[in-house]
Amino acid sequence: MDPTSPLDSIRINFSTSDLLLFNLALALIMYGVSLDLRFQDFKYLLKNPKAFFLGVFSQFFLLPFLTWCLVLAMKPPPSVALGMFLVAACPGGNVSNFLSNLAGGNTALSVSLTGFSSILSIVTTPLNFGIWASFYSPTSNLLRDISLDYSDVFMTVGLILGVPLILGILTHQYLPKFAERASAILKPLSILIFAAFVVIAFIGNLDIFQKYISLIFFWVLAHNLVALGAGFFTGKVFGLPITDIKSLTIETGIQNSGLGLVLIFTYFDGLGGMAIITAWWGIWHLISGMTIASIWKQKKLPVKVEFE
Repeated sequence: MDPTSPLDSIRINFSTSDLLLFNLALALIMYGVSLDLRFQDFKYLLKNPKAFFLGVFSQFFLLPFLTWCLVLAMKPPPSVALGMFLVAACPGGNVSNFLSNLAGGNTALSVSLTGFSSILSIVTTPLNFGIWASFYSPTSNLLRDISLDYSDVFMTVGLILGVPLILGILTHQYLPKFAERASAILKPLSILIFAAFVVIAFIGNLDIFQKYISLIFFWVLAHNLVALGAGFFTGKVFGLPITDIKSLTIETGIQNSGLGLVLIFTYFDGLGGMAIITAWWGIWHLISGMTIASIWKQKKLPVKVEFE
């Protein structure tokens, strides 16, 4: 691919008010997800350290490394590569627990990994993104031109993910009935909110998406397959039970692309390749995740899950 692709100079239209609403929506989504979490749930990680550490390894180490390998192999435009590094650095997406449960996976493991990875991402998302993007010279040069302030990124991720997560857990702890009712509303609503923002972005930049969708589709397809494969083969190689393998596959393959879009519009001025690749990720990982979960559902095994 031509390193001077027009994608590197395109800017996606997204107003300041739209960005503010998107930030609030993402925080609301994270709050809704965390309403199902309890402080006790994190004890599950201590009881099952192997599956937990493999999940962290797959999500935060293996996926960014494989993304770097994929970028070296495909050589996409620098802005697209930058978007791929950012998606790989984000924590698991908000629908991963639902999909893991649908697939007959280990729901306790999925819930615990989502909560822990969201907290950990306050540090790992900016860190992973900066490290792996710097290992590829075209994206390293692009980052120098942008002059990204990573301290601001840490703050943004913390406010959008960390604060709502803690508030959701506290709500579950002290207002369990309210948390149950609110969760039932916010779970489907969160998917609709995210989908609405992606649709708005597509409509406002329809000509750009139509021009580049064939390339974007291939890049995201390849990247998502790598992510799903990273989780699956990590569990398989280390001999985890099939329920854990399902959860690791989905947790690694479903990324919080909403967080990625917020960071792109906040710090990268809607950089074309980054925004398009991340927005399409937000759509495609739902399609691929639902497909895999539905296939696994047909072979669902009886699973006994205990949090305590």
